[in-house]
Amino acid sequence: MSSQWMETVAEAQRRAQRRLPPSVYSALLAGNENGVSYRDNTDAFAELGLAPCVANLSSTRELSTTVMGQQISMPVMISPTGVQAVHPDGELAIGRAAAARGIAMGLSSFGSKPIEDVIETNPQLFFQLYWMDNRDGLEAILNRAKAAGAKGLIVTLDWSFSYGRDWGSPAIPERIDLKAMLQFAPEALRRPGWFYGFLKSGKIPDLKTPNITLPGEETPTFFGAYGRWMQTTPPTWADLAWLVEQWDGPVMLKGISRPDDARRAVDAGFHTISVSNHGGNNLDTTPAAIRWLPLVADAVSGQIEIVLDGGIRRGSDVIKSLALGARAVMIGRAYLWGLAANGQAGVENILDILRMGADSTLYGIGHSSVHDLSPADIIIPKDFSPSWNQ
Repeated sequence: MSSQWMETVAEAQRRAQRRLPPSVYSALLAGNENGVSYRDNTDAFAELGLAPCVANLSSTRELSTTVMGQQISMPVMISPTGVQAVHPDGELAIGRAAAARGIAMGLSSFGSKPIEDVIETNPQLFFQLYWMDNRDGLEAILNRAKAAGAKGLIVTLDWSFSYGRDWGSPAIPERIDLKAMLQFAPEALRRPGWFYGFLKSGKIPDLKTPNITLPGEETPTFFGAYGRWMQTTPPTWADLAWLVEQWDGPVMLKGISRPDDARRAVDAGFHTISVSNHGGNNLDTTPAAIRWLPLVADAVSGQIEIVLDGGIRRGSDVIKSLALGARAVMIGRAYLWGLAANGQAGVENILDILRMGADSTLYGIGHSSVHDLSPADIIIPKDFSPSWNQ
């Protein structure tokens, strides 16, 4: 096996940390305040147990499923992530890797590559949007995504603009100008592989967001886009129902924790919900997404598709999520670490790790299809999910 092969997501993270400048790696790690939610997203999976079978096991396993009308080869999708300074090809490499492994991808409205270019690498693309600007501005962005051929829309709402990390936040410049290049040159030179990759491509991370450029306006920087988002009046449920109507196709609401919000999403006409706390980047001490999942699944009773986004690091995490009510999972940091470590091949490597782990877990617990999973397949400790009586 090639020396570039990574056998676990943890190894990809270690290699990413060695390759990326500290500020870039820290931005990927992120988290919020004390990092309680960030840690719980992964730690909670270890609390869920498995009971392996020893006989009558299936010689073949079915991992494929459908999400938002798209057939995918396994119940894993690429979660949208914002401006990247990880690899020169960014979302293009991610799109090619996802297509090569037969799965769909989400493209962030704060992404670094235009949707028209990314969708050429993977037609199974869902465009992600924040509620920002006004309805006219949102319609302009939606119409561009429709024209490009996006198969669905993801509306991200699990963000409260909280800030501050006990371990410190990375310094991120507003734009890459001479001053910024001088400031970050020592970091870049200490990571020659990362620096040479961008140098060889003839590109530098410009920290711009081409997918929310409005007609007649200059492409905003990440912080310019973030400022527009912060200054926008938050949506009501009526606003969200209006947005669903504008798309005329499957729409996912990303960021559900509370079961009552899940029921409201059903009423607003959403096709899919994502149980997520934004990778532990939203309100700290919010319980892990996997802890909320059984409550949310019970609340909606099959009326809406559910995906789980948060803390997926191995194939058994995928199977546990499906057993507790998800149709599929989304991954974020895991594929970014793979991208940092080895470009497109690194992302494919991560997807292969998850596929093999999901397959072996499904085999071990005695099932032939991901569609046969139920909570009875998982050992769930008492008080695993939050107490919720509303």
